[in-house]
Amino acid sequence: MLCIFCEFLNSKNYIAENELAFAIYDHYPVNKGHVLIIPKRHFASFFDASQDEIIAFNELINEVKKRLDGELRPDGYNIGINVGEAAGQTIFHLHIHLIPRYYGDVDNPRGGIRKLKKPLVEYDG
Repeated sequence: MLCIFCEFLNSKNYIAENELAFAIYDHYPVNKGHVLIIPKRHFASFFDASQDEIIAFNELINEVKKRLDGELRPDGYNIGINVGEAAGQTIFHLHIHLIPRYYGDVDNPRGGIRKLKKPLVEYDG
């Protein structure tokens, strides 16, 4: 089965790109403006990315953030990567989630990504 992100690579239907990565809107967004940053090379784990690819991802994250700031004016962002099935990865082609956040989009955002599961030790902040 062909990788869905490799199919996007062939479509050239991006909102931004550079030599090593591209950005698309998530087809199942958790918030308005949810974007995926995806390497052009097929591999599953962030830990397999080259230093050049990591730099390319960071460049696109910043470029897309500026665009979203201008278009949607979010109040914050979450940036996340799922690595491995146990972490919730379902498409095994690395992708980085850039998720705009807005005041009121959840009742209490305190803790951000720390709310993924119950902490091993209580955290105050």
